[in-house]
Amino acid sequence: MSFSPKPLPEVRRIVTTHDAQGLGTIQSQSAIRFEDIPGMAGAKAAAVWVTSDGLPTNDNNSSEDGANRVVDGIVQPNGTNLRCTDLAPGAETPMHRTSSLDYNILLSGELVMITDDGSETHLKNPGDTVIQKGTMHAWRNPGTEWARWMCAVIAAEPAVVGGKVLEAETKT
Repeated sequence: MSFSPKPLPEVRRIVTTHDAQGLGTIQSQSAIRFEDIPGMAGAKAAAVWVTSDGLPTNDNNSSEDGANRVVDGIVQPNGTNLRCTDLAPGAETPMHRTSSLDYNILLSGELVMITDDGSETHLKNPGDTVIQKGTMHAWRNPGTEWARWMCAVIAAEPAVVGGKVLEAETKT
């Protein structure tokens, strides 16, 4: 008897940007394209997002536990913040913007990302990923179970649209 494993669900990548008025909007949505890793039978990988204009960190030479570092808010100035967030069924975050590049990866449950241009993007499959490029956004859990996502928050220069700097803010 041969065994054929069930394929994993498709992983979506959603990238945000700003329109000409500076409102957050969706730049693109696509499935992540996995490719075989040469010399590693049965293994596939996919680039989700790559930056090439800064760093490196010196954490490889530190014995300090990075989880014990204090972050004032969400963005660690001149650094990164890998955080895990849980959102209750029916709960919604305030609309907010940070001066960061964020990699949001759905781990379980469902999320709706809302941008200030009115777009709503539903994330349903574990692994669905949003690349948040300094846009105003909120998160809502439309499901009946808790939602959990991991986010790598990378300090970045604020977004600039039409010569206007879009500073970090939270709308209440």
